[in-house]
Amino acid sequence: MARRKPTATQELFAEPQGLKPLAERMRPQTLDEIVGQERLLAPGKSLRRAIESGHVHSMILWGPPGCGKTTLALLLAKYADARFLAISAVLSGLADVRAALDDAAANFARGVRTVLFVDEVHRFNKAQQDAFLPHIEKGVILFVGATTENPSFELNSALLSRCRVHVLEAVSVADIAAALRRALDDGERGLAALNLDVDDAALDLIAQAADGDVRRALTLLEIAAELAEDGTISEATLAQVLADRTRRFDKGGEQFYDQISALHKSVRSSDVDAALYWFTRMLDGGCDPKYLARRLTRMAIEDVGLADPRALTLALEAWDTYDRLGSPEGDLALATVAAYLAIAAKSNAVYAAFGDVKATIRETGTLDVPMHLRNAPTKLMKGLGYGAGYQYDHDVEGGVALDQQCLPDALVGREFYRPTERGLEGKIAEKIGALRAARKRDV
Repeated sequence: MARRKPTATQELFAEPQGLKPLAERMRPQTLDEIVGQERLLAPGKSLRRAIESGHVHSMILWGPPGCGKTTLALLLAKYADARFLAISAVLSGLADVRAALDDAAANFARGVRTVLFVDEVHRFNKAQQDAFLPHIEKGVILFVGATTENPSFELNSALLSRCRVHVLEAVSVADIAAALRRALDDGERGLAALNLDVDDAALDLIAQAADGDVRRALTLLEIAAELAEDGTISEATLAQVLADRTRRFDKGGEQFYDQISALHKSVRSSDVDAALYWFTRMLDGGCDPKYLARRLTRMAIEDVGLADPRALTLALEAWDTYDRLGSPEGDLALATVAAYLAIAAKSNAVYAAFGDVKATIRETGTLDVPMHLRNAPTKLMKGLGYGAGYQYDHDVEGGVALDQQCLPDALVGREFYRPTERGLEGKIAEKIGALRAARKRDV
């Protein structure tokens, strides 16, 4: 019996290892070597059973960078004895998609399965995503899309309906440290030949700096190994390698919006520690401080409101301070506002009232201004009754004309603003309550 030609996946794993980066050399070759994804790949889990049996399905792998999406796709092809084709939505266009599909169709005609791996699949537009659909349905390809973004927002519903979504998680520090130790001890693919002196504390520092990304951790270890003197990765070497390493943060992606949501909701919940944490996480990730200044100003208006009117002033002053000082000095002014907003009394009463008024206007249309409130700059208008009966409040005892109607006739008695008892708004509530009661008595 003629021997089958090695698949692309087998060829990839068989390539000479010497010229590859450490992260590529240490790419897991079995499911047991993958770290940090036990929820999906532990023995007995349904996805693992499917892969090991070769009975796999088209899927979307959603997770942060370096969590194993590409590796899992490669292993899926290896276990299924299938050809492996890969394209990147960042670098490929519709012509590349068609070429890959034609290649897969030729394989299919010869009775060979093809795993088509599409990296950053969320970068493809609707037409490019739709091109895969008939080939998935006919079984020409086993489609595996990888994305760091929420598939619900970024992928077509038609493509999602034909694939199962598997969520991969950021790899823990302990699991990354274990992967680093494996690389140090591996004599075939790793760094064992260098006889490096690296203690567990150093590996933990590298794992923490990698921020859930195994590939990044292995790259950092390889750089540290190149800089090591006398086979020792010292504290000075680590400090050089790990300088200015930032945490995972996508300025336009889901993590960005998750974190600003966490900041806003921490402020709203009066949790000053959490507010400062999420504020600093966003700065640490590279968020524009002016964006944070704008969002903090919104929180001062929406969530603090008249319970503490000073909040808006402080937010605007901090914004102005940042414009004058820049980073890092101006960052502290914004952090101070984040803390103040969290501590301040909260009220969304004006925010709610504003929404209620807008809804009422949509429902009631263009209601006439009461005649006594209209301006009367001409004789004709005065003759028509414009301004007739208007009471100038400053001339009235107490400074308020209690029997003067200011709402349109159809809305008389309607109360939009309902102040809380929190902070300064408690005093406002007393004043408004007294005025409303007095007006009702004078009707």
